[in-house]
Amino acid sequence: MTDHSFILNLTCPDALGIVNAVSGWLVERQCNILESAQFGDAKTGLFAMRIHFRAEGQDQDAARLQQDFDELARRFEMIWSLRESSYRPRVLILVSRQDHCLHDLLYRYRIGELNIEIPAVVSNHPDAESLVTSHGIEFKHWPVNKENRSEWDAQLLQLIDDEKIDFVVLARYMQILSKSLCDSLPARIINIHHSFLPGFKGARPYAQAYERGVKVIGATAHYVTPELDEGPIIAQDVVRVDHSMPAEELASVGRDIESIVLARAVRYQSELRVVLDGMKTIVFR
Repeated sequence: MTDHSFILNLTCPDALGIVNAVSGWLVERQCNILESAQFGDAKTGLFAMRIHFRAEGQDQDAARLQQDFDELARRFEMIWSLRESSYRPRVLILVSRQDHCLHDLLYRYRIGELNIEIPAVVSNHPDAESLVTSHGIEFKHWPVNKENRSEWDAQLLQLIDDEKIDFVVLARYMQILSKSLCDSLPARIINIHHSFLPGFKGARPYAQAYERGVKVIGATAHYVTPELDEGPIIAQDVVRVDHSMPAEELASVGRDIESIVLARAVRYQSELRVVLDGMKTIVFR
């Protein structure tokens, strides 16, 4: 007997009977629920659900289940996806000179902690080439400036199409993406930044934090939108610090927390645990 595992992710207007209908649909097809989570937003009227299930039947595959589920999805006006849980989303990473988040992602990728594929890494600087190629990943050095911005955007979108990229990760990529690029990839670009924003902007946030005597160091992973650092938040965390730590130590703490939070967001995205609800997210952890 086959033992295929799948993930069903859906949103729709909240209504009576959704959970019962979906559960009944799974039972009819000899599917066993392994993990289930749902949330109804009383304010927006959105219902979200994520189910990890195993198909016990001999003849069930993703294509057949998708076809069968369509009728139920139309009845409840669902936006949904269904895929095999073993599927490894294809991720494109963008990085500049600060490579601590890249190091962390590549390590987690190498040991299998992140169930993803990384076909390529793109950078506006050549610094990370040896690190990337040592993992057997293609490195692309694509400098970008005001003069070639539109050509760079087109080149990146072509790469995303050619490599069938599921989502993009900005691992401390220190360039602002154009509005047209952000609009082309809604909820498909994840960024990481220190949570001092908007209090400590610019190139020296940890020095500014030291001068102001901060008590926590934090990081935020969010979707990229045309509004700088205003996208829906996927993951956050903080670490307590104190007056005895110099700016260099605060920066070290910051690098650690940025790496952890970004990896967490990548895992949530790759496992279909993130659902958009207006300008906020529902994250089934």
